[in-house]
Amino acid sequence: MDDSVPVPTSVPLSDWLTELAQPTGAPGGGAACGVMLGISAALLRMVAEYTDDERASASAVRLARRRSDVLSAAEADEVRSAEFGAALALDSEDPDRDTAVRRAALSAAASSAALGEAGEGLLPELRLLVEIGNRHLAADLSIAADALATGIRGASTNLRANLQTAARHGARRADHPALVAAVERFALAQTEAADVVAKVSAGFDD
Repeated sequence: MDDSVPVPTSVPLSDWLTELAQPTGAPGGGAACGVMLGISAALLRMVAEYTDDERASASAVRLARRRSDVLSAAEADEVRSAEFGAALALDSEDPDRDTAVRRAALSAAASSAALGEAGEGLLPELRLLVEIGNRHLAADLSIAADALATGIRGASTNLRANLQTAARHGARRADHPALVAAVERFALAQTEAADVVAKVSAGFDD
């Protein structure tokens, strides 16, 4: 199947990892979560492509779009991370620092939530492929589920940390119910993906 869905401009993986290792924060943990989710989407699509079922073929098309969504969210998160770092770097005596950090932290939290939501979008495809996927690719499906759980967990961790930073600089959690609710949703999503890993992997010991 041709992949006609555009994805964000990228760099070679080795170069990206070199950038990730630098003390810049952009790319940072959020972008790394995006890569994990992108790997999950790609592996899920591989399983779908190897599965002789019309439902799997439709899933493969959706997964191409989902992968693009994940990469776009990761790219946006990298921008928010750079802005957040710039706000934190402001002089502690700057009277506008609290406001700048609060706004940047909330923006970063929203970006983390968007990344997690992009990961959540992979769950229906995971459920489907657990049911109908080519049994010879069970290991790949398990790895995809593990990458999905890790990516969502990481996005949730960043979201919680960003909300905490925003609160320390004057934000009220009650004013951002959607972000708080996302933390609870992501916990359920990562548990579901982790349960798939446990269920599928257990079959390898029979």
